[in-house]
Amino acid sequence: MTNSMAHSRARRNPADGRAPVRRAASGFAVLLLLLGVLGFVPGITSSFADLRFAGPASGARLLGLFQVSVLHNVVHLALGVAGLLLARTVTRARAFLVGGGAVYLVLWLYGLAVDRRTEANVLAVNRADTWLHLLLGLAMLALGLLAARRDHHR
Repeated sequence: MTNSMAHSRARRNPADGRAPVRRAASGFAVLLLLLGVLGFVPGITSSFADLRFAGPASGARLLGLFQVSVLHNVVHLALGVAGLLLARTVTRARAFLVGGGAVYLVLWLYGLAVDRRTEANVLAVNRADTWLHLLLGLAMLALGLLAARRDHHR
């Protein structure tokens, strides 16, 4: 065995001893923070000059696809910060995943119901956002519920 292999095997994995639900909550929190921050980066967000605080007039598009506004980005940032704080314990991490998943499912329903051309579209969501919210909501909710179920059967 080479010296470098022995060294790599001796290194502690940072995820060791950390509950999977905490890692999942942290992962989603980082993803949400990344989405929120990237929504403020010209170039990654196209038509950045058209970014508005809220409403359908915000013409900025994250990755040229997802309509964003300052408020929309702040929602992602706030949920990301909450996720990092809550991921410190198993119970709170599970609550973040279930609660955050529920929030994103409500945002999915909002995206389906709102007339995107009116001021009722306060977050500035488009069809791509709506379906991303569904995927985020289902994934977070499923992980949170599966973690609870797994813990219950131990």
